[in-house]
Amino acid sequence: MDAKLFAALNDQVNEEAYSAYLYLSMSTWFEANHMGGFAKWMTNQAGEETKHAFKVLEYLQTRGHQPTLKAIAAPGNRWNTALEAFEAALAHEKHITGCYQKLMEQAHELRDHATIAFLNWFVTEQVEEEKTADDMVQKLRLAGDSIGALMYLDGHANKRG
Repeated sequence: MDAKLFAALNDQVNEEAYSAYLYLSMSTWFEANHMGGFAKWMTNQAGEETKHAFKVLEYLQTRGHQPTLKAIAAPGNRWNTALEAFEAALAHEKHITGCYQKLMEQAHELRDHATIAFLNWFVTEQVEEEKTADDMVQKLRLAGDSIGALMYLDGHANKRG
């Protein structure tokens, strides 16, 4: 594997670890604000991001490289509303999509077909990740200032497996 592509994939491990950290932070904010369903939604999301980090780590190891773990930046921990938190989650997912697009471009330039095949899963996954976050954003926008609608959505978010 090309050294620059390895370094970029190694950096992606950090991006995924930060994602998990961000969603855990959002989960604690929701829990502190008595929205346990949204907290569970974010905790589940953190678990998915952790799995993504491991998936990239394992791929690098399969290709004969030893990944180097880096420090994880501290995420924010305050949002004014549930909508603001989910908008931040959606913006972050769009950032991660951009990261995978850049990785895919690198792999294509290098004609690294194994990495292209590996990254295809993440490209597809990011479509789902953005849609899931956007669905919550749109529902929260529809709810507006209705406390009843917010509590309904919180209860609905609690059902996420």
